[in-house]
Amino acid sequence: VYVKEIPKCQPANHFFPLFLQVKSQFQSRANTNCAVFTAIVYKTQVVAGTMYFIKVQVSDAEYAHLKVFQSLPYENQGPSLVSFQTGKTRDDPLTYF
Repeated sequence: VYVKEIPKCQPANHFFPLFLQVKSQFQSRANTNCAVFTAIVYKTQVVAGTMYFIKVQVSDAEYAHLKVFQSLPYENQGPSLVSFQTGKTRDDPLTYF
């Protein structure tokens, strides 16, 4: 089985606006309303655009992992939530999914 590797986590202390643009997509698809929505760390994978893997704090004790695709600039499209995993903890590793 081939497992895709993504680079080392980067701190999300200066996180980009695209992250906030997917909050409503996540809340709708996860059927939740997040009181907290804070990016902790992220990884990127270059494809025909950029895939972001983001660890997000969604409550005092719960985290989610988001997979967000940002197309190339000339396509003039916003970020889209590709997939997500809920029920994560702060210590769960951020891996390809």
